[in-house]
Amino acid sequence: MPSDRRMFLGAGLGVTAALASSASGLSTAGQAVSSEGPPLPNHVSLDPEVRAAAAHDFGRLIHRQPRGVLKPASGADIASLIRFAKGQGVKVAARGQGHSIYGRALVSDGIVLDMSAMNSIRDIKPDRIVVDAGATWKYLQDATLAQGLTPPVLTNYLGLSVGGTVAVGGIGGASSRHGMQTDNVIALDVVTGEGNEVSCSAAENPDLFDSVRAGLGQCGIITRATLRLARAPERIRRFQLFYRDLPSLAADQRRVLMEGRFDQLQGAVLPDGSGGWRYQLDGAVYHGSGSAPDDKAVLSGLSDERGAAVIADLTYREDALAFGKFESLLRSKGQWSNPQPWLLTFLRGSNAERVAADILAGLKGDAVGPFGRITFYPLLTKAFRTPLVRLPAEDIVFVFNLIRIPASNDAAAVERMVAENRTLYDRIREAGGVLYPVSAFAMSPFDWEVHFASTWPQLREAKRRYDPGHLLAPGYNVF
Repeated sequence: MPSDRRMFLGAGLGVTAALASSASGLSTAGQAVSSEGPPLPNHVSLDPEVRAAAAHDFGRLIHRQPRGVLKPASGADIASLIRFAKGQGVKVAARGQGHSIYGRALVSDGIVLDMSAMNSIRDIKPDRIVVDAGATWKYLQDATLAQGLTPPVLTNYLGLSVGGTVAVGGIGGASSRHGMQTDNVIALDVVTGEGNEVSCSAAENPDLFDSVRAGLGQCGIITRATLRLARAPERIRRFQLFYRDLPSLAADQRRVLMEGRFDQLQGAVLPDGSGGWRYQLDGAVYHGSGSAPDDKAVLSGLSDERGAAVIADLTYREDALAFGKFESLLRSKGQWSNPQPWLLTFLRGSNAERVAADILAGLKGDAVGPFGRITFYPLLTKAFRTPLVRLPAEDIVFVFNLIRIPASNDAAAVERMVAENRTLYDRIREAGGVLYPVSAFAMSPFDWEVHFASTWPQLREAKRRYDPGHLLAPGYNVF
C-alpha cells in the first residue's frame, strides 16, 4: 500500500473544526470596507496585511474584509473594545485559530478579535486546568501530559482553540463516555455584548453558562476556561477494521458500543481509489505499559475482514498527535489551503443505516476528494448534557460527516458541493437528523430556530439580555 494511502487510512476519523455564512452561494472576492463611520481605537490594527489575513478562514469559501483587527492581551482589552463597538454599532467576531468552515468567524466592515495572544495556562490541578481561550488543545495537552493528566475529550485535530470548540461543542473519539468538550467545562470567564466581564458556571450566572457553551458566540466571548482533567492513559491500542459493506460496519459498531469494548470508537466510509468505498471501524483501548489488551478478546465475534485489520500500539501522546501527520501530507500536496466544503451532522440511531445508505448511493466518486472521508459511527447520548448541543432524541445517534477535501481549487465544483450540502442537510433534517454547526452552507435565522428547537427560547432570551445590540458573531446569521 502506498505510504500516502496508509497515512490517509490511519488519520483521525472524527475531524472537527473549531467554528462552523450567511451569504448564499460562495463569496471569494474582496468586499469594500466603508471609509465612513467612526475612527477605530488606536490599538485596533488597520494594516492591510493583518486585515487580509482575518478576511478568510480554513474553509476558504467566504471572504469578508474587516475594518480592523484587535489582538487582545486580556479580557479587559476585549471589554473595552466591545463597549466602543456597542456605542458605534460595529459588529465584532472572535477568531481563535481561524478554523471556521463557512465564514462564521469573519465580519464584514467590523472588528475581528484575534484571540491567539490570549494563550496562557493559568493553573493546573489534579482535576482541572485554567486556560486562556486562545490556547490550542495541543498546547494544553502538552502541559497536562507533563503531569500525567488529560482532558477527557479531545478533538482529533489539536490545532483548534479552546474557546473555539467550546463555542460549538467539541466532539471526539471518547464522547460516548464523556460527552462533548462543553460537558467537561467547569467555569468560564466571558465578555458579553454589553462589554461586561462576567464569570459563569453551573452555580454562578448559570443562564449565561448554558448560553455560551455551544451558543455559537452569540451571547459572549469566552476569555478563559476552567476545564475538567482526568488521569491520562499511558498507551493506546488502536484497531482499524475493514468491512465489505455499510450494514456489516454498522452492526459491529453497535455491538462494540453497547458492550463498551473500546474507550474510543469512531468509523468512516472511505474512497477506495477506484470509485467505490471502503468501510472502516476505528476503536481504541487504553492500557498501561505492561498490560496490553488481548487482541483476540477485543475482536471476538466481529465480522470484519480480519486479514486487512491494522493494529497499532502507541503512547497516548503519539495517538493524540496522529492527525498532524495527515495535515502535513495535505500541506505537502497543496490541499490544506484548498476550499473545504464540509458537512457535519447527527443521524437518528433508528434510521441511520438507511439514511446513510440512501445518501451514499447518490454520491459520485469524487464526492469527498481522494483524501476526504465520510465519518460514520454511533454515540451513546446519555453523556451529553450541554443544553444547546443538539442531538436527535434517541439513546444512540450516528455521526455522519462529509469531510470533503477537493483535489483542486475548482470554484465551480466547490460551489456544487456547497449546494449539495444544503440539499443533503434538508434530507437529513427531514429524517430527524440534526446539524453539528460546523458546516459549509448558508443558514437563515429560521433554520437556526428550527435547529435549536426547544432550546431556542433560552438562546433568544440570553441574546436579548447579554447582546441586545446583536454585535457578536454575525457570521452565523442566527439573529
